[in-house]
Amino acid sequence: MSYENILLKKDGTIAFITINRPESLNALNARTINELSSALDGFDADTSCRAIILTGSGEKSFVAGADIKEFSDFGQEKAEELARTGQNNLFDKIENMTKPVIAAVNGFALGGGLELAMACHIRYASENARLGLPEVTLGLIPGYGGTQRLPKLVGKGMANEMIFSAKMIPAARAKEIGLVNEVYPIEELLTKAKELADVIARNSPMAISKAIHAVNLSDTDRGFETEIRSFGELFDLADKKEGVSAFLEKRKPDF
Repeated sequence: MSYENILLKKDGTIAFITINRPESLNALNARTINELSSALDGFDADTSCRAIILTGSGEKSFVAGADIKEFSDFGQEKAEELARTGQNNLFDKIENMTKPVIAAVNGFALGGGLELAMACHIRYASENARLGLPEVTLGLIPGYGGTQRLPKLVGKGMANEMIFSAKMIPAARAKEIGLVNEVYPIEELLTKAKELADVIARNSPMAISKAIHAVNLSDTDRGFETEIRSFGELFDLADKKEGVSAFLEKRKPDF
């Protein structure tokens, strides 16, 4: 697939995906969602890729929201199809990737942009980032998982406040409430995200994949059983044997 709206780069075991629609503050449209989905499939299948960093082009915006022009005249049926397709093809896909996805939130992350960041496993933000879900100002609610993922990250009360008020919060406040992991100057953001990705890349990819699945089920009645089963399954896999051998032999593991 040829890409018009995203840029791809690989640095060793780390992949970078940059949403590149600066004229619209990197707003998500259907083509961009399809391109992101395709790129993620490619990196997920790439055995040399250990982590993915997702960011936006420029210093103003990660993703400023969905491209409203695309759905302004939709009715209920088409709107539900839009939300369901986006969830299946991109947002749920990111959350359930076998490799960790780190959002490097550079600037505005609003509406679908914040929902995209929340689907990622880890979020780093720049000091100038502003995050929010403004959908109720349009007579709508978040449609790409915002009402479901935000309460899990910040608690139900804070999620209600953000969604009902539609207000943007600065990066520092986002860190206080657990919406982002860390905040850095804009010029350091990608470097810090890459440093974290490099640390992750040294660990067992099999174990990380199992951990992603177990953590995603942590708020369901299947969470504990999934953890137990995954823990056991790893004992028969090569990464566990290498990791334990390396520990006993006092050397670094080679996963």
